[in-house]
Amino acid sequence: MLDEAHDELRLGDQVASPRSIEDAAIDWKNVARTTVLINQTFRYEYPGPIAALRQRLMVVPPDYHHDQQLVRHRLRVTGSNPDTERSRDAFGNVVLDLTLQRVEREVEFTTWIVVEREAGAGEAQSAPLAPDVRFTQPSRLTRPDAALTSVATELRSTGATGLELADLVSTRVHDHLRYEWGVTSVATTAAEAWAGGVGVCQDYAHCTLALARLCGLSARYVSGHLLGEGGTHAWVEILVPHPEHAGYLAAVPFDPTHDRRAGLRYVTVATGRDYADVAPTSGTYKGAAKGVLTTRKRATVTDVEYLGPRRTSPPA
Repeated sequence: MLDEAHDELRLGDQVASPRSIEDAAIDWKNVARTTVLINQTFRYEYPGPIAALRQRLMVVPPDYHHDQQLVRHRLRVTGSNPDTERSRDAFGNVVLDLTLQRVEREVEFTTWIVVEREAGAGEAQSAPLAPDVRFTQPSRLTRPDAALTSVATELRSTGATGLELADLVSTRVHDHLRYEWGVTSVATTAAEAWAGGVGVCQDYAHCTLALARLCGLSARYVSGHLLGEGGTHAWVEILVPHPEHAGYLAAVPFDPTHDRRAGLRYVTVATGRDYADVAPTSGTYKGAAKGVLTTRKRATVTDVEYLGPRRTSPPA
């Protein structure tokens, strides 16, 4: 217990350490490897006591995800003493299930996570993945309507295939949607977001998934973090034939919100068919009190290795 407490304090101190490296100061095009510390808190407050709280957290990255490696993680719960079970879901994501017998007024879940990423070599760096029909079919949040089907027909008529077609899909979504908070929710479907023309990162991801699958591309939703941004982020991985393993697929990440491939600034936490598969926090409890959730997150680079001499004025 003392070792765990010391490690937790050391991780917490590292968040505020002057050794933390600001995202804007990093020469990202020249990076060979990064170490990233993520400190995330979910706080629930209730007007009265609740009982039998079963809380599910999907905030811990997998041990390995392509060129990303989980180094360590810690979870602290304040306000109650929970039973904790760690498992993996049907998509291989890490799931923390916590059972709390009683919460008087508030409970707070805080995680510290350290990951490392290395500069990869495109699709060849991706771990070989077995084909999965779940990523080729519509899900509840990505079920297309006539408007999306029409756009997919237009994109397929270009004759583009594979990653070229995926680039067209990502750009089309980026150009069609306007980024705006408060208009959509995590329950908004791709068809609804497309019709409204506005949304946030999960809406961009859902529209991209709907169009990609209509175009015959296998694709999955990604939940994680983008360094330099405050909240969690969402993007997609297009699954294409692996260049080195016949019969297997390689995952190529696309961020339609920013119309680019997702690179070293991205930390993957979980993947699934859509947001509903990878919600960071969810749960049930007994009681009439309605809880209010507030969240905090900081993701910071604590160490960087460069491929060559660091340029003093990194390009934007």
